[in-house]
Amino acid sequence: DIVKGVHQHGIDRHSYLVAIGGGSILDLAGYAAAVSHRGIRHIRIPTTVLSQNDSGVGVKNGINYFDKKNFLGTFAPPAAVFNDYHFLTTLEDRDWRSGISEAIKVALIKDATFFYWLTDHADDLVKRDMSAMQYLIERCAELHLQHIAGKDPFETGSSRPLDFGHWSAHKLEQLTNFSIRHGEAVAMGIALDTVYSHLEGRLSEKDVLQVIGMIKKLGFEITHPAFEVIDDKSLLLRGLNEFREHLGGKLTIMLLNAIGKGQEVYEMDTPLLRQASIWLQKNK
Repeated sequence: DIVKGVHQHGIDRHSYLVAIGGGSILDLAGYAAAVSHRGIRHIRIPTTVLSQNDSGVGVKNGINYFDKKNFLGTFAPPAAVFNDYHFLTTLEDRDWRSGISEAIKVALIKDATFFYWLTDHADDLVKRDMSAMQYLIERCAELHLQHIAGKDPFETGSSRPLDFGHWSAHKLEQLTNFSIRHGEAVAMGIALDTVYSHLEGRLSEKDVLQVIGMIKKLGFEITHPAFEVIDDKSLLLRGLNEFREHLGGKLTIMLLNAIGKGQEVYEMDTPLLRQASIWLQKNK
């Protein structure tokens, strides 16, 4: 319908397609803009926490296909992004909270100071303190932009550090027919890979308990029936191969060596993932 509108209204390559909405709308409109006339400039006006602090400030546009997350898509940076915090006052508590998980993610792999700020302000964020949320969005977006401006903005390699916790989150969304928000799934994915990092001897018990405690304090669930790893035939594990395909052939997963310090690995041990799954069930 968007491409048809571009055609019917004579929108040309020097026009602007403006999208106002959450991440799904911005991705959809950005994809349509990128494939029309080989690229119409687009402007994003994100209206959710998750799109203001993460997806709206990125260079990617993706839509789901073949029941796979972001199977179709483009790399097309927006001409501009406008964050208006008034939009956040319209959100349900669930959507207000959901986007916080992406801030947890980027803090854990890139900025320990930001993680401890999140820990100290968890109560404020739950109470919907706008000044706390504004700082969260600005710092989270800043960290994402710093990464995008680095060596591989269009992901020509297999490294995807900003997708910490996402291999399982993407699969969980699909397994639950997207009844679980992306941010809620990411929180569980972060929990799983954090516990896995601990069981592999990378992360201290103190750190793993602090991470899981903060996730729960913010109101997130840390597991789900579809999230359990029983054996190597568990449906969730299909997410590893789908993630590998999406990356470009080589599985690359971000784990934690410490709060604020990520480490990429190239395989995941199923028995250890099962132990991590059981740990989350016992501590949910």
